[in-house]
Amino acid sequence: MKFLLDYYQKKKPEIKSRLKEFENNKDYFYELCFCILTPQSSAKSAWKSILKLKELDFQNKNINPEDYIKNVRFHINKSKYLNELKNNYDFILSNIKQDKDSRELREFLVKNVKGYGYKEASHFLRNIGHKDLAILDRHILKNLIKHKVINELPKSLTPKKYFEIENKFINFSKKTNMPLDHLDLLFWSQETGEIFK
Repeated sequence: MKFLLDYYQKKKPEIKSRLKEFENNKDYFYELCFCILTPQSSAKSAWKSILKLKELDFQNKNINPEDYIKNVRFHINKSKYLNELKNNYDFILSNIKQDKDSRELREFLVKNVKGYGYKEASHFLRNIGHKDLAILDRHILKNLIKHKVINELPKSLTPKKYFEIENKFINFSKKTNMPLDHLDLLFWSQETGEIFK
């Protein structure tokens, strides 16, 4: 635990700066797209594809995204999800802009964005400034085992299991006096050597 606290002190300014960027992030469309591409693919590969789609103005032009996201896994399915998101974007955006709490908004996204589970919806919301949701990806789960928050990797993350682990993560965050969104980026940094998104 001491190592984690020391590492946090070292990384805290960088983490705070990154989270400030997330709070100011109003590029909801491409952030939603990014979180469609991340499952079972590296965040770096997904972001590379997003930059290409942005450059081509996918949001406003009739472009088949499949040709530009081949570096992510399941790109054919994810391409369909991107097109569906584009078609429903006005409806989704109007809900994001409503003053809903994080959990209510996450439920809405899981139900209305094809390709989103709780992890992807939490990831998107964190990337636009929400602070109180856990992004339970493999980096986080590995660290939760390491710090004895959970005993083993769950075989599958059902909604019930997700909320159960999320609550344990929240309690750990309170115990260590490190905000949940800070811990998320800290664990990511420990695993990958950088603070990304």
